[in-house]
Amino acid sequence: MLIRRCLLLLALAATSAALPSVLSAKASATAEALAKDGDLTIVHAFTGWRDAKSFKRISEYFDGQENTGGQILVRTHPDQRAGYYFLVRTANPGAPRAVQLNILLSLPGEPKPKSFTFSTELPAGEAVLNLGLTGADWPDAKTNPVAWKLDVLAADGRVLATEKSYLWEKPATP
Repeated sequence: MLIRRCLLLLALAATSAALPSVLSAKASATAEALAKDGDLTIVHAFTGWRDAKSFKRISEYFDGQENTGGQILVRTHPDQRAGYYFLVRTANPGAPRAVQLNILLSLPGEPKPKSFTFSTELPAGEAVLNLGLTGADWPDAKTNPVAWKLDVLAADGRVLATEKSYLWEKPATP
């Protein structure tokens, strides 16, 4: 009985240790599969509030420069870090390209959606973008959008990729 429990615990520990690397490999394989056709794709997008202190890394204490950790970081008010962020992973199988990222969102109590546009250079391969609605552009840490839509646009205005929240479009009624 004791040996079975030990074996079970050992198997559980091995599975827990291997799971993060399996999930990481699966995410990378998914991104590669999505990008094989030559089109830019949004692999995933996460949203949420981030405090200013969450961006501070040890290296900043030494050189005074913000360390982005290799992510593309763009804010509506570059001098203010606290805000509502869209953390977006993209797969760009082509050459680096200039893009515009347009966020439309509906806020509680506001009938008309707000629009925010960011311009950046998107490198070839996978990239992680942090798009921050900071300063006066976001009410407070407790506010969440009702719905949102993110479009990645080419220099000529073509929509390259789109991601949206479930509530952005009203589901069709049967």
